[in-house]
Amino acid sequence: MKAYVDQDTCIGCGMCEGTAPDAFRMNDDGKAECYAEGDDASVQDAINNCPVGAISQAE
Repeated sequence: MKAYVDQDTCIGCGMCEGTAPDAFRMNDDGKAECYAEGDDASVQDAINNCPVGAISQAE
């Protein structure tokens, strides 16, 4: 699954990177970005648990 991270909403907590490191990383601005498709369950867990709701499933 591929996801989208809203850069204006992201607070850079790193939860998504810890949950699905195969899909998320922190960029130079200290915000999360989805750089690859990851395991569906892990990416969905990151979407569900983002504390500010910055992550959504990419279309």
